[in-house]
Amino acid sequence: MTLSRLTLSDFRNHAALDIRPVAQFIALHGSNGAGKTNILEAVSLLVPGRGLRRAAMSDMVRNEGSGGFAIVAHAGGNVIGTGVSAEQPERRKVRVNESNATINSLAEWLSVIWLTPAMDRLFADGAAARRRFLDRLVLAINPGHARHSSRYEKAMQQRNRLLAGGVAADPLWLDALEGQMVESGNFIQAARFWVIEALSAQLLTTTSGPFATPQIRLVDKVATVDGDLASAWRKGRNRDAAAGRTLLGPHRTDLEVLHSASGRIAEQCSTGEQKALLLSLILAHAALVTAQRDAPPILLLDEVAAHLDPSRRASLFGLLADTGAQVWMTGTEPELFKDIGPSAQLLPIGQI
Repeated sequence: MTLSRLTLSDFRNHAALDIRPVAQFIALHGSNGAGKTNILEAVSLLVPGRGLRRAAMSDMVRNEGSGGFAIVAHAGGNVIGTGVSAEQPERRKVRVNESNATINSLAEWLSVIWLTPAMDRLFADGAAARRRFLDRLVLAINPGHARHSSRYEKAMQQRNRLLAGGVAADPLWLDALEGQMVESGNFIQAARFWVIEALSAQLLTTTSGPFATPQIRLVDKVATVDGDLASAWRKGRNRDAAAGRTLLGPHRTDLEVLHSASGRIAEQCSTGEQKALLLSLILAHAALVTAQRDAPPILLLDEVAAHLDPSRRASLFGLLADTGAQVWMTGTEPELFKDIGPSAQLLPIGQI
């Protein structure tokens, strides 16, 4: 899975940008504010979800532009496009090979994983951030995860609204919604467990170099009795109505990461150790994606090289090269990428 061309129109600060990758590493360098991360964000929108910043679509439209934006990528002979129009700046549209497509269907064409400075707080933040990270890993391997996650979320929101309506909700309607949640919820949990087990096995065989090796597991913050979600939701309707939300289910699952050498949970590790754990996870996951989808993913690494010493930086470049993935990286100085060698395509952003 590689991009052979990426064009942006009125996206963030880029009025028009045309990038044609010809190397494994695409190293975007330039001053702060040049728009390097904006390019990574554009690539992150080629898969389901809200992108690496989780921003509103209207916030991505260039000031003084047309009122909409467009992202078009060429990958493996296919043309994938997404964007919004000036008339509907919050309604994202998708086209694949000149035909309309759904956002969730993007997962069938590309696998994209990213690591950004904001994710340095992944282990310190709440379970929701870690759950999103986990689901991104699952989605890269199992495209159906996007559809089931969306279906589960919509049914749960409807259930919450019914329970909070102030009048007794139709139990048959609740049964139907909970039935949808059970079907998609079981798929979500099964997909997560499979990836955790497969990724754990991959971590044992993937070289992490100087980076810490993590151990990972799923944690149910509020476990159901015998795993029977339908019964638990039915019995918990009054409790959930009082709380104004559904208190148990796959949306409460957490990802726990431990430092293998010290046995400490990631939240108790130093910032450097936490970043090393994330890098190890990304590297192992790239190998797993390659094995499962017969093609490596696209990796987006924002300002990763700047925070590593020269030896670890060179080691990371070597490990990334071994994944076979197309790697998009950002940095303020081109010297940060000198150890990559001829596998790097250096692109000065702000001067293209």
